[in-house]
Amino acid sequence: MNFVSPWWLLALVVVAALAVGYVWLLRRRRSDVLRFTNLELLETVMPKRPGRWRHVPVIALLTALALLTVALAGPQAMAKVPRNRATVLLVIDVSLSMKATDVAPTRLAAAQAAAKQFADQLTPGVNLGLVSFAGTAAVLVSPTTDRNAVKSGVDGLQLAESTATGEAIFTAMQSIDSFSRTLSGGPDQSGQPPPARIVLLSDGTQTVPGPEGETEPRGSFTAAQEAAKRGVPVSTISFGTTYGTIDLDGGRTPVAVDDASMQRIAQLSGGRFFTAASESELRAVYSDLSEELGYEEREVDASRPWMIAGFLLLVAGLIAGILLGRRVP
Repeated sequence: MNFVSPWWLLALVVVAALAVGYVWLLRRRRSDVLRFTNLELLETVMPKRPGRWRHVPVIALLTALALLTVALAGPQAMAKVPRNRATVLLVIDVSLSMKATDVAPTRLAAAQAAAKQFADQLTPGVNLGLVSFAGTAAVLVSPTTDRNAVKSGVDGLQLAESTATGEAIFTAMQSIDSFSRTLSGGPDQSGQPPPARIVLLSDGTQTVPGPEGETEPRGSFTAAQEAAKRGVPVSTISFGTTYGTIDLDGGRTPVAVDDASMQRIAQLSGGRFFTAASESELRAVYSDLSEELGYEEREVDASRPWMIAGFLLLVAGLIAGILLGRRVP
């Protein structure tokens, strides 16, 4: 725990001095009583005291002063707080392999249901956008806090041929850049644009412009490296199974999920890699991501509990003083 004004803690010396003074007065009173030799007369003039309970008011008041002193020092603690102005681009693969039924009812239908739940789970302050891709990539919904717009875009996803994963990542980064420039107020207080993240869901290997490669100018690996340079991690979700098939040209064509490519994209961009072989697993991944993307660890004011505890003890001490001693100690 840190303190905004730690010098206030010096006031605890005063509290300690009051405690020492109280103990000294008790001993002084006891010595005065022993000097009074006529004990029978002493019992008639001295009021009956409630024993050790008479110390309760003073202990409560001194403890309250200590707690309020800590509150004045401005204690701060790390806490999870909702992100504001962050940007997340949800990038969904709509290539023909997404119609495979190894994930019921189909990969695409399961992905749509989980994506809409993700939109609902994400904290309201986060701007969420939607990009779909097959042979080309398109921004269906620019980053917005309107979750209904994103869910409508997810419902309208349509299958198409080919898989241009690199183009999808480049398109998402372009959307992030455009949105960041239009945000009212521009960069945040640190002088930097709001944090951004891409969440990529796909089930297959890139086919456009060609096979995966570290040097392909518009390939997914190159796009991932560019994302890392811009500080935009790409979290990838490899969705599907190794035994998925689709009907194509009158025959069954295997469409096994490609974990290796998705893992490499996450590694190059500084993001996280996930696998999901069912809708329930995909929902769990999205739940994990919504927690990660929607909240951040930040030092916040932690003085309120100290103030409440100090106030309650102060009141308790005053009440105890009135009930036990008929006066405030």
